[in-house]
Amino acid sequence: MKDLIWKRPTARGDGNNCPEVAVTSDAIYVRSNLRPDAIAQLTTDEWPNLLSAIRAGNFDRQART
Repeated sequence: MKDLIWKRPTARGDGNNCPEVAVTSDAIYVRSNLRPDAIAQLTTDEWPNLLSAIRAGNFDRQART
């Protein structure tokens, strides 16, 4: 995989379990700093959908029960 520049959110708390994102002109890559080799690749169309779902709480633990 090409060299990617990974960024972490500024409000990450203790930083022990933090998402990291790398953006290219073709795709957005997402990984956890706990498992840097497990990388998800999203299209530029999928990325806003993921952000909307996160903001809506679709991945909150309470939403799963």
